[in-house]
Amino acid sequence: MIYVCTECGAQASKWSGQCGDCGAWNTLQETVATPPAKAGMKPAGYAGAAAGEIRNLAEVDAAAEIRQSCGNGELDRVLGGGLVQGSVTLIGGDPGIGKSTLLLQVQAVLAERDRTLYVSGEESPQQISLRAQRLQLSRDRLRLLPEINVERILATAEIEQPRVMVIDSIQTVYTERLQSAPGSVAQVRESAAQLVRFAKATGTALFLVGHVTKEGAIAGPRVLEHMVDTVLYFEGERGHQFRLLRSVKNRFGPADEIGVFEM
Repeated sequence: MIYVCTECGAQASKWSGQCGDCGAWNTLQETVATPPAKAGMKPAGYAGAAAGEIRNLAEVDAAAEIRQSCGNGELDRVLGGGLVQGSVTLIGGDPGIGKSTLLLQVQAVLAERDRTLYVSGEESPQQISLRAQRLQLSRDRLRLLPEINVERILATAEIEQPRVMVIDSIQTVYTERLQSAPGSVAQVRESAAQLVRFAKATGTALFLVGHVTKEGAIAGPRVLEHMVDTVLYFEGERGHQFRLLRSVKNRFGPADEIGVFEM
């Protein structure tokens, strides 16, 4: 057994009240140690590119990133002008706040003109279909995959070749490379890493749904926020009809935008 920090992902052989790497208090959690990989074993997932080479910066094409509208003006504005090809967006919020509803509406619009894939690890296909029916969304072209195994998700995505993919949620998926349970620090980090590599290698725009802790931060290792391009928080009171979508990180636009939604 080892102890893993939920803030930075650092490992320790014994429990301590404070993480020796990041200094956070009461963040070390007990987990099953992962056996070392076999010699010569290639890592699963996608590297995104072949071996790197040194280039002069002037040789790199500095063309503007390719964007597409989400069909939702508020979301487009918070993202900095639309969805960037190959971008990874992490959207967090309390359970039941409306994250899945918002992304299902976005997928329904995008599915009319592009190939999309909605991967659900929490709700059954029947539940999602009922929600789409209640929202009066077109279900003819919505592609749904109920799956939590990352390797099978990536294999399906490689065949489907979606332009936009949603993972709902990152805390429910797991990779076969690790023995720890879904939602653990190691599983969240490694699963997200494989999904990010796939998005960058194929140009797929990826949405990751994340739960938040009682303190309001996205659950899982803090490194998760550094791995993605954009971090959004969906906030509001359940008894009220308005929600705020707040951008706290955006590599393709301003990081201080706020969108207002009526649910």
